[in-house]
Amino acid sequence: MASLSILPASPEMPRMSSLCERYKDIRDSLLPTLNSPDYFLKPSLNELVQLEIETPGFCTRVPDFTLGRIGYGFIKFLGNTDVRNLDLDHIVKFQKHEVVVYDDESSKPAAGQGLNKPAEVTLIVDIACGEERAEHVSDRLKQSAERQGASFISFDADKGFWKFLVPHFSKFGLSDDEEEDIAMDDAAPGWENRVGLNGGHMAVVADHHQMETSETELSHSLPAHLGLDPGKMREMRMLMFPNEDFGDQTSSFPMTSLSKRNARPSQKTPQRKNSHQDTTPPVVRKTPLALLEYHPGNDKSSPGSILMVQENKNLAVRKSKMGGFELDISHETPVTDNYSRNVVDAALFMGRSFRAGWGPNGLLLHTGNPIGGSSSRRVLSSVVNVDKIAIDKVVRDKKGKIQKELVDSAFETPLSLHKELDHEEVKEVRFGSFSLKLQKVVTDRVVLSDICRNYIDIIEKQLEFDGLSTSAKLVLTHQVMVWELIKVLFSERQSTERLNYEEDMMEDVKEEPAEVDTEALPLIRRAEFSCWLQECVSHRVQEDVYDLNGSGYLKHLFFLLTGRELDSAVELAISKGDVRLACLLSQAGGSTVNRDDIMQQLHLWGRNGLDFNYIEKDRVKLYELLAGNIHDALQDITIDWKRFLGLLMWHHLPPNSSLPVIFRNYQLLLDQGKAPWPVPIYIDEGPADSIVTDTKHSDILYYLMLLHSREEKEIGFLKTMFSAFSSTNDPLDYHMIWHQRGILEAVGAFSSDDLHALDMGFVAQLLSQGLCHWAIYVVLHMPYRKDRPYLHFVVIREILFKFCETWSSVESQRQFIKDLGVPSEWMHEALAVYYNYHGDFVKALDHFIECANWQRAHSIFVTSVAHSLFLSANHSEIWRIATSMDDRKSEIENWDLGAGIYMSFYLLKSSLEEDADTMLELDSPESRNESCRSFVGRLHESLAVWGDRLPVEARVAYTKMAEEVCELLLSGLSVYPDRESQLNCFVTAFKAPLPEDVRSSHLQDAVSLFSLYLSETGQQTSA
Repeated sequence: MASLSILPASPEMPRMSSLCERYKDIRDSLLPTLNSPDYFLKPSLNELVQLEIETPGFCTRVPDFTLGRIGYGFIKFLGNTDVRNLDLDHIVKFQKHEVVVYDDESSKPAAGQGLNKPAEVTLIVDIACGEERAEHVSDRLKQSAERQGASFISFDADKGFWKFLVPHFSKFGLSDDEEEDIAMDDAAPGWENRVGLNGGHMAVVADHHQMETSETELSHSLPAHLGLDPGKMREMRMLMFPNEDFGDQTSSFPMTSLSKRNARPSQKTPQRKNSHQDTTPPVVRKTPLALLEYHPGNDKSSPGSILMVQENKNLAVRKSKMGGFELDISHETPVTDNYSRNVVDAALFMGRSFRAGWGPNGLLLHTGNPIGGSSSRRVLSSVVNVDKIAIDKVVRDKKGKIQKELVDSAFETPLSLHKELDHEEVKEVRFGSFSLKLQKVVTDRVVLSDICRNYIDIIEKQLEFDGLSTSAKLVLTHQVMVWELIKVLFSERQSTERLNYEEDMMEDVKEEPAEVDTEALPLIRRAEFSCWLQECVSHRVQEDVYDLNGSGYLKHLFFLLTGRELDSAVELAISKGDVRLACLLSQAGGSTVNRDDIMQQLHLWGRNGLDFNYIEKDRVKLYELLAGNIHDALQDITIDWKRFLGLLMWHHLPPNSSLPVIFRNYQLLLDQGKAPWPVPIYIDEGPADSIVTDTKHSDILYYLMLLHSREEKEIGFLKTMFSAFSSTNDPLDYHMIWHQRGILEAVGAFSSDDLHALDMGFVAQLLSQGLCHWAIYVVLHMPYRKDRPYLHFVVIREILFKFCETWSSVESQRQFIKDLGVPSEWMHEALAVYYNYHGDFVKALDHFIECANWQRAHSIFVTSVAHSLFLSANHSEIWRIATSMDDRKSEIENWDLGAGIYMSFYLLKSSLEEDADTMLELDSPESRNESCRSFVGRLHESLAVWGDRLPVEARVAYTKMAEEVCELLLSGLSVYPDRESQLNCFVTAFKAPLPEDVRSSHLQDAVSLFSLYLSETGQQTSA
């Protein structure tokens, strides 16, 4: 509809102007849009406007809203439907024998919202069938509907109306193969009377002429040698390569189900009955899916795979491995065209040699598009293309962004949530002069529901990541169910108290919450557990129903009862005309009186000699199940342990049985070998090709049930309950079990100090991801044990030392560790050891001083730092470091022969450089010489003590110090009163560790002074 005229123009325009504006507002802001000329609505757009004016808000609740396409069918949405601002042209698409609602999965609303809701679908099926085949076609349509999750209603062979009921939408209808199968059923095995669909017309092809045209050409071909049908191979060749020139073949085949991009233009020539065709009949084939964005198991056009979307909350269905990969290329090649699902290599049909080959690291080499004889589009020929392929949907994460998001979502986000919970200090543990404050989470069962909901939100965000494997999604979905079960079994309802002070502040009166009888709380918890269990097993029920492939509705009913889907079971029984059975099903799991009546009836039949062979075995199993005899009902049927537990609760035990009674009964049957073992999720629902080597473990869900039903205080299964194998086949994955243990302990479900394996496993997992700060956080939440009083100190110090490079390089981690109360001295000591190992002795020295390790600091200063600073003339830094340790010199071994040497040098040098007046204040010049002699002696003693630990540069520094001291000593010889004192100064210089050239120079000066001394002595003697 290009335009919409709501009402005819009125002659009284002034009076109608406001009304027209109202019409325009409704049309622009409320009405759905529908521009396709062959689509229709009921009520129509005009009627919607009128009804909206008469009843404001009508567009939000349109009853039995109907949308259809002329010649294709229509949909009646049951109940009230909100149609405001719906783009119907994009949402609903009718095609031949099928309807698609919300083709784009990303924009599809949740089930029950928008047009994704229960509806009655009527499709016009253009299949010619006489009265003799009407029933057969009806059965095939019924099987197709049930295979797609819909409920078959009827098939009118005269009008071609196929009606079925859907709970919500994805894509429903007949696939091309189903159309062909229905059309070809009952046909002769030869080529006579073979019928092909052609847009509603019938084409009859004779066997004789067909063999004349195809047998000669295809009898020696490779398909024939491979045991394939040459005729079908020829058809597939023409469908795949429509622009090829096939020799004498000039007629085109009309194809109704091919996409417009690949379909050849059909020549609409009239066909007469029993006429001979020059080619094989135009058999309709389904359009293959392109490799681009191909998702295994998501082929909506393949029969039996049209499952209802958003039904199972991403629960993984067991499947064998399927192929599929993605391409990211700029040009189009046959690899990205929609020929990818054909079973046989395209070279088989081309009759020529072209190949596709795989290279390393996902490289695909192919020769491009085939040459088209009559095509005008640009093609590639004899060109080898190299494309990069992401195999098995592996996400290319070149920058590590996705990996970081996964780590954050799996580790940091849950731990941040854990840190935000209320904590209390359990104990302050002391280790020497240091102490640690151990903590634990404290909460009550009233807020447990909110805590579990927050954890579930985190896991559901992880499920949104692209590229997750099936096993990863399975484990994550299982974790959601674990948190749901914790909420069901251990949470409590808040006591109902009227808040009068709030009523005084507000004018309107608040409704007071309904009080719950305490005696009814066990029944309420049972009802919540029943709903949880139904949700857990719903996908398993669907799997079993799907595997039936429409073989029998009684088995279908039985599997529905294993998941307590009573509404669906009753509707199915009524649709089959089995009203009496439907009445019994409606009372399933109710009063025990009904069970006793059915059991007595079965016993009465047995006593009266009724031959049960005249009753379907599946019906008898249903009667046994309704009577509560679950073992008799499951004689030839194997179900998982959760559904068995459900049958025990719903059909065997009284409806008022509490959860502890139910769980203990299941455990008793398990001990007797009469119940399936509660195997972990990765065994129970893992991929069909997975290999399981250990089946001794149980699911954590089972342990939670035991924990809820325990009577004794001692719990002997905690270690196995919180082992990694209870949730995943990865023995090192503890990232969510640790949180579950902490929350359960916080609400008082149990208390244990013997789960250090869980704590240390999670610590190791965090350290492997570089999350050292969170690893220390987990250690501080480990329970204290008297037999291991220093465990926390040892582990934290080990983390600080071993992963120093990791936590020290991230400032946020360093600050986080400080905020946890870890002694800063431990951090400095770890950094000192780290820098010392890597040869950064200056930083190592600073950190050893910060952690008060004076002996190590002094040793590094003397052997590695001081001499380099001295030779670079950085004397102020030497003085700063030495004076910082001077106060602790009593604790340092060989202080006077180490850092004390440098302090003595600077003090002695300062005194020798003072002016003459200050020099006169000394006791005597001899004391000056004595100070130098003492310093030189300490130099020699220091060299002897430190020995090989001093590098050559340190010995050079010692020589420089001795040289400067001797230079200052000998430069002031004039102050000495006699020659003998002056010569004594030279003696001191000769004892110093001086270089040979300096020593020789001083020796010459000493000889000159001694000669002068001899001459003066001789003069005095002669005088």
